[in-house]
Amino acid sequence: MNKDIFLELLKNKEFKAVKSILDIMNAVDIAELLSDLDDKELIQAFRLIQKSKAAEVFTEMSNSMQAYLVEKFSEKELMDILDDLYMDDTVDLLEELPANLVTRILDYVDPEKRAQINTLLNYPEDSTGSIMTTEYVTLKKDTTVAGALAHIKETGIHKETIYTCYILENRKLRGIVTAKELLTRDDDVTMEELMKTEFIYVTTHTDQEETAKLFSKYGLLAIPVVDKQGFMVGIVTVDDAMDVMLDETTEDMELMSALSPSETSYFETSILTHAKNRIGWLMFLMLSATITQTIIAKYESAFAALPLLVSFIPMLTDTGGNCGSQSSTLIIRGLALDEIKFEDLFKVMFKEFRIALIVGFVLSITNGIYIMIRYKNPTIAFLVGLSLIATILMAKIIGSILPLIAKKLHFDPAIMAAPLITTIVDAGSILVYFSLATKLLGLA
Repeated sequence: MNKDIFLELLKNKEFKAVKSILDIMNAVDIAELLSDLDDKELIQAFRLIQKSKAAEVFTEMSNSMQAYLVEKFSEKELMDILDDLYMDDTVDLLEELPANLVTRILDYVDPEKRAQINTLLNYPEDSTGSIMTTEYVTLKKDTTVAGALAHIKETGIHKETIYTCYILENRKLRGIVTAKELLTRDDDVTMEELMKTEFIYVTTHTDQEETAKLFSKYGLLAIPVVDKQGFMVGIVTVDDAMDVMLDETTEDMELMSALSPSETSYFETSILTHAKNRIGWLMFLMLSATITQTIIAKYESAFAALPLLVSFIPMLTDTGGNCGSQSSTLIIRGLALDEIKFEDLFKVMFKEFRIALIVGFVLSITNGIYIMIRYKNPTIAFLVGLSLIATILMAKIIGSILPLIAKKLHFDPAIMAAPLITTIVDAGSILVYFSLATKLLGLA
């Protein structure tokens, strides 16, 4: 859809044409299209969306757009949206809205739904309970296929998913049945005959990232959630798991770039908040870099006697930082995918040690050839080559073990990524370089 045409139609109040466009568009695309409108145009356009599609579009909008619409909605409009929102989407909305708007929403919610909302809001932020929905299809053991299909037709419209049905007995999960099985079996077959009793489940306090990993590992569409007493209280669907993985990946990228994580988008985050999220790490890294400055100052007489030594510092530090970043990135990925565990520490170190030897040898030979061609100084070539091998060995070992140690100490391994490792390796590479220089070249 051409945005300019849509905006022109809306500006000219050709609402019938606008509505016909919105009727055939996907909810995600509508939310993206409406993000370019000003506040007045937004409320006008949203009111032209089909009622059956409005809640879906609403869930795809940014927090600021949702807040504005909630503030401008009439009582009936707000009730219509809330009635069509799934429980997990309602909870997500309430977590992001200002307190006055949360109060307004809860005033229109019936007591039973309000109690469910409060229960979900009270789960820890990173727990599975905080992302689950309470809308799912339940059946009994003695229900037949025909009875199950009739039940789904009657209630399925209000459920988050109907692809998996849950067989409960005294509120405890006894088995699961897929929609495919219901559609392909005889009408008189009971759920007890059909259900699978071996299934994957999580608890309300399982870390949501661990839950999200199960979707990838087992190829699931939904995972049942039970409480401490073993009663089934909800499900997590694959779309919620994808949101968790996106959030976790974004957070890791921010940490790896020395940024404090932020849940709001780039343009919705104020300049002061952006600065606050960046300045802390930058301050720490700047101050820690004084270690490198101190080492260089200690060997001032060495490079005063042979100024050429200074020209190789950027190459050594950059190569060391890059090598450390490569290793840490692969280890962090392995930790995220459960391919690597802390118990693999020495196996990882040995592997990275061998990689470092190969990489260091190739790079040092290449650099040595360059130095011989340009400076015709075999001693400098040998010094820089030896320093390069030592730097790469140190960088790859540090880059591989720090994320593992962070994971063991229950920190986010992404903290031990590029900026921090680069700072450590810079200091180490300078120390190695000038220590070797003073010995090989006899500098005081």
